[in-house]
Amino acid sequence: MSYIENFQERQRRIFGQLTSNMIKRKTAIRKPAPPGRRAFIAPWRLSYILSPKDQSCFFCEAACARNDETTFKKLLLLHRGPFGMVIMNRYPYTGGHLLIAPLRHTANLPALTTEESSYLWEFSRKSVDIIAKTMQAQGYNLGMNLGRAAGTGVEQHLHMHALPRWHGDTNFMHIVADTSTIPVCLEELWNRMRPLFQ
Repeated sequence: MSYIENFQERQRRIFGQLTSNMIKRKTAIRKPAPPGRRAFIAPWRLSYILSPKDQSCFFCEAACARNDETTFKKLLLLHRGPFGMVIMNRYPYTGGHLLIAPLRHTANLPALTTEESSYLWEFSRKSVDIIAKTMQAQGYNLGMNLGRAAGTGVEQHLHMHALPRWHGDTNFMHIVADTSTIPVCLEELWNRMRPLFQ
């Protein structure tokens, strides 16, 4: 008997024993359940979900904060200019999720000034470049959610999202294929990104 035939015979015996034991216990062999929707696991977001939601705007807090490195690090603020700011998302789905926003508290995209619009676009481009240099991402998401129906978390202060992406990370494949996320320490990432924004 060849090695393969021997292996196949052992498999048949084992399967036969398992089947016999299951029948004795009056249980049936069940086909595995078809893959269903799996939960997205992002445990670091729990503190955000459970925390009381105050009505203040963290973008406005960052816009008015003291201009020193300790304050910037506490707020995860990477850059603040005369017309806008870049801040790290404190509760990201993927590490390196940056938010680019005007300094002015507004949800009205068409009403942005030319300077605010220019800042948003230029620092969105710069954010993607810095994410590439620090995170070695395989792709990027760049976009806005305008209005509660679109999924925005901060409805009254518009902002652009810039996210690094990797094959099989937290995109829809995570939910469908049970792919895991890679956690990143926000403070360490701030330390690497901050000098590139200065």
